[in-house]
Amino acid sequence: MPFIPHSETDVNSMLHAIGVAQIEDLFDEIPESLKIGALERVPEGLSEMELARQMAQYARSDEADLCFAGAGAYEHHIPSAVWQIVGRGEFYSAYTPYQAEASQGTLQLIYEYQTMITRLTGMDVSNASMYDGATAVAEAVLMAERSRKRGGTRRVLVPASLHPAYRKTMATILNLQNIVIDEIPCPEGVLTVDALERVTDEFTALVIAQPNFFGLIEDVDALTNWAHARGALAIAVVNPVALGLLKAPGQWGDNGVDIACGDGQPLGVPMSSGGPYFGFLTCRQELIRNMPGRIVGRTTDLDGRPGFALTLQAREQHIRRAKATSNICTNQGLLVTAATIHMALLGPQGLRNVAGHCAVQTRALYNALCALPGVEPVFPGRPFFHEVALRLPVAASELIEKMARKRIVAGVSLADEYPDVGDALLVCATETKTDQDIARFVGEVAIAIERVA
Repeated sequence: MPFIPHSETDVNSMLHAIGVAQIEDLFDEIPESLKIGALERVPEGLSEMELARQMAQYARSDEADLCFAGAGAYEHHIPSAVWQIVGRGEFYSAYTPYQAEASQGTLQLIYEYQTMITRLTGMDVSNASMYDGATAVAEAVLMAERSRKRGGTRRVLVPASLHPAYRKTMATILNLQNIVIDEIPCPEGVLTVDALERVTDEFTALVIAQPNFFGLIEDVDALTNWAHARGALAIAVVNPVALGLLKAPGQWGDNGVDIACGDGQPLGVPMSSGGPYFGFLTCRQELIRNMPGRIVGRTTDLDGRPGFALTLQAREQHIRRAKATSNICTNQGLLVTAATIHMALLGPQGLRNVAGHCAVQTRALYNALCALPGVEPVFPGRPFFHEVALRLPVAASELIEKMARKRIVAGVSLADEYPDVGDALLVCATETKTDQDIARFVGEVAIAIERVA
């Protein structure tokens, strides 16, 4: 809340009314051995004026004129109507719609969201969203294991080309469930059937990213069929904007994937220094009973009028914890609201236009950078969507620092997560980047290269 009205006198008065001397007395049931004691590294409180000044300084340090970084957080144009509507009280401050009779507007919006996401992914059913893309992938694997409970092998195949943060999140969650993550190397930048053929152990599911972390397009049909031929499930991890141009997961291979998920940030959610975002999760109808989270269904009342209600809620709040499909399936309702409005405003053709502009501008950026001396693609000849990995005569981490001084976010260094690739640069361009933006960035990169030549 923006303002806390209770003065010290008010607090003391309330404490006196309930018969305690200080706030700490309210927690006297906690053993002293469990209390942390003094917070030595926490500074003294600031005044409102001092705090506002400090936060403004932090905000200015994050400002940039141009952003060419992607890697899971993408700068897209968000129509002003989206957050103007989201900011209305009935959306912005609405609580979880447990009482259907008091939450028909929120429930209908989530139902519309589910409909849009299933049409976008080509799947049968969607839940009401997840915490973020990374946890959605982990939940998809848990869902796959549950669906194979009589024959599950507690092993999942994950390509190294999947987002590193997703793989780390999966490890955190799945290791506690004794599920082995078999990471498949992708030296060519993409997952190949040849690499998969080296797998000898049985597995429950194969994770397929499209496009992958490097922005490359995977041979999803061959990968999906390979998994199904071995009796395993295929899990798609997709960028929703890319689906404006690329084949929907429900159409991959001969029969489509079994589960499709991803991060919804590109759909009307600002980058916001890394969150909050929301994850989407869809599946085939036959897997619906294993889907985590909540689903909104459409029904009719006794008078025949249409209405909406939460259904199939196998969450820890609604069922015995041991029987719940998930204990972390947070529904990001406000961000789902933004995504639903965003998709409704764009429509199918609008989404195709956005995806097309992203592809065109990234190709223009790629061509311009590769025309500079010493710049070359890390994975030559591979088709890509709206980001691509490049090697430069200067280390990517060094270039990123230099560009930051010019208020340009140059991209993401691959050195830490992919040491075999070296200190290469992952760059991204969306529909927000004009030809002039690209020319300015390429010009600054050219100057940086000349200075190290």
